[in-house]
Amino acid sequence: MWPAEIPQATIVRLSMSASVSGPEPGDTSRPKTADLAVQPGMPGTPPVRPIRDRGLILAVLCVSLLLVTLDTTILNVALPVIVRSLHASSSSLQWIVDAYAIVFAGLLLVAGSLGDRLGRKWVFMAGLVVFAAASATSAFSGTSDRLIAARAFMGIGGAAIMPSTLSILTNTFTEARARAQAIGIWSGTTGLGVAVGPVAGGWLLAHFWWGSVFLINVPIALIGLLAAIWLVPNSKNVNAKRSDPIGAGLSIVGLGLLLWGIIEAPNRSWSSPVILGAIAAAAAILAGFVIWERHSTHPMLEVRLFASRRFSAAMAAMALLMFALMGVLFLITQYLQFSLGYTAFATGLRIAPIAVVLLIVAPLSSVVDHIVGTKPIVFAGMVIIAVGLGLLSQVTIHYRYMDVFPALVLIGLGVGLAFAPSTESVMGSLPADQAGVGAATNGAALQIGGAFGVGVLGSLLNTRYKNRLAPVLAHYKMPASILHTITGSLGGALAVSQHVRGVLGAELANFARQSFVSGFDLAVTVGAVVVGAAGLAVLVVLPNRSAQPLQDHPRQAARETPASK
Repeated sequence: MWPAEIPQATIVRLSMSASVSGPEPGDTSRPKTADLAVQPGMPGTPPVRPIRDRGLILAVLCVSLLLVTLDTTILNVALPVIVRSLHASSSSLQWIVDAYAIVFAGLLLVAGSLGDRLGRKWVFMAGLVVFAAASATSAFSGTSDRLIAARAFMGIGGAAIMPSTLSILTNTFTEARARAQAIGIWSGTTGLGVAVGPVAGGWLLAHFWWGSVFLINVPIALIGLLAAIWLVPNSKNVNAKRSDPIGAGLSIVGLGLLLWGIIEAPNRSWSSPVILGAIAAAAAILAGFVIWERHSTHPMLEVRLFASRRFSAAMAAMALLMFALMGVLFLITQYLQFSLGYTAFATGLRIAPIAVVLLIVAPLSSVVDHIVGTKPIVFAGMVIIAVGLGLLSQVTIHYRYMDVFPALVLIGLGVGLAFAPSTESVMGSLPADQAGVGAATNGAALQIGGAFGVGVLGSLLNTRYKNRLAPVLAHYKMPASILHTITGSLGGALAVSQHVRGVLGAELANFARQSFVSGFDLAVTVGAVVVGAAGLAVLVVLPNRSAQPLQDHPRQAARETPASK
């Protein structure tokens, strides 16, 4: 049940004299005492909506948010099939995932500011159109390079959708408890996407070709678009700043170069001048981005917001949650299919415990957060994730699914506990007129964290895999193309072993699996250490509660203007 409706006259206690007249010109201090009735519908105040309307609006936003989460988890199950169908290497798989995330993260802040200026509803609807078109293009890509390009185009649509859903939600649910409940459901939708994605993807792959995992996005986007026309309210910030294309370009190029260096390092070696040069250039460009944003009159990223520990610590926690979650999903789907031999559909069913637990726990975590505060629940969530990753780092080629099941449950539990309170901490620390940029910054943290989870953990696995295989393969004379196929991915090595057959083929398959599992254990161990260390940092840095959420401040809320449909 949603909280009772806001009364017709909301009494806001201001620091002023006994009259309702404003402060003297130039007086920026808060006066003493008095009551001012702020009527719904007054200029600068969001209109009060019936509970039923707000529920329908939330439903449209969450269905559209499913596109963002559903797409990633469906794709993870399809990765082994893409290896076989498009002959993609492990680095190509990482780019298929990360091309979307890089463009998504780089444009989120621009999309958020555009929503603040032009109207969040219009940017939301435009994102649905672009996402549908890019999904159809991805479905019919004939090569891995074309699929990577289509995925990057899809990132433009995702960048418009995700911050719009959160900023519209924040301005629709203005009362603190209702907003926290709505954000809990919004966060739970992420779990629903994670839950439905692998199972739906596995079912589609069992009945159709791999492109169907992208084509399924089209009807969902069209349904969301039609519903948004009639139901979703529009709002914008009358004081919104103009766009920052220079900042957007610097962030995309810097992040892209950094991820390119990390992903390509196993192919060229970490000491390669090209890799070191790319990482150094990325560091310089990202430093330039920060300097530009600090001195720009219309920054894409409000650097000053990070002075708030409630904002910055919660955002870092969310980024590392996604680092762990997306990195594990990228690895575990390949482990279940290549190492344990499950089909895509069976893999989807076996990944589902992560998402089902996340889906159940995320909405409940908002209730617990209200009782005990943000710090203990986020800390507990991150510790549980680290324990789950620690258990997962012990897998061997002799493990069976039930050996990894407890670790999957713990990871889902930890993410479900920490995600919604972290999101509420970020959005609750911002004034209402910065809902767009806040939601965009929040989304950028999620996408960057997920991209680096896939990039870093995938790169660690690939480096160990190649290093373990290299000494063995050196004893055999084989064409360079075959060698590249074997070292490119476990799927390629297994395909070669099937053609070789006999004792040699069985030995190749067994050693390739051992090398993969060794790399898997290394990557997951690093993930556990990172998340565990982040949990300790949260315990020290993150405030437990906010003294006064800025969007509840009447002067801040007054700058937020509803726009016509």
